[in-house]
Amino acid sequence: MENNKTLHLLTHHRSIRHFKNQALSADVIHTLLEAAQRTSSSMFMQQFSVISVTDANLKKQLADITTYPFTKSSGHLFVMVADQRRNEFIGQEADTDTHLLHDGDRSLAAFDDAALAGQSIVTAAESMGLGAVILGSILNDAQQVIDLLHLPKLTFPVFGIAIGYPDEKPNLKPRLPLEAVHFDNYYQDPDKKTLDAYDQTIEKYYAQRGTNNRVETYRHHILHDMQVSPQKRSQILIVLKQQGFFEN
Repeated sequence: MENNKTLHLLTHHRSIRHFKNQALSADVIHTLLEAAQRTSSSMFMQQFSVISVTDANLKKQLADITTYPFTKSSGHLFVMVADQRRNEFIGQEADTDTHLLHDGDRSLAAFDDAALAGQSIVTAAESMGLGAVILGSILNDAQQVIDLLHLPKLTFPVFGIAIGYPDEKPNLKPRLPLEAVHFDNYYQDPDKKTLDAYDQTIEKYYAQRGTNNRVETYRHHILHDMQVSPQKRSQILIVLKQQGFFEN
């Protein structure tokens, strides 16, 4: 099998949640942002922005929203933003109809651009010996994040990224078997035997890992998360439409 540093990096990704007390330098931050800007972009519309959160009080408020203390104690905190406001400004400046920026197609494209750019930041960070974790938990209160970051209409916080120098090396978490996520030509319904085997793998992983070990299977995790969600997450679609996305 082909093997190189890039493939090793991608196939050994771990989310890091404990960081050393060391801030990222301006040069490192600039390099990560350059990697984000080179990411593939739908129709070259570059429909994302990145906010570096450096204010201590702001980081504390975001940490309260995510419920994760490392949101404020990592080496650096980014928030990835789906951004159609820039393109709306260009359209308005030229006195051009901008209604397409609000529809489902362009809305999805903006979220795709932001997510892809965020993954580029994570991969670039890991290639530099840093660790990172995606913070989808900023959506525990999307409207508050919008207010805190002064996000205008046609922008939306997709997720945060906490990055820093790792102070842990967690075990590699097993993923679903390839046959459960990759199919030839047509979609295939889940296979019970494959899920049974994966349940055993995950149960063994949680029982043996170095920290926060527990008794849990993959199915148990999925069933739990299907029933439990922070209260304000149910309002995300409302907030999205208030921000001008998915109007058509």
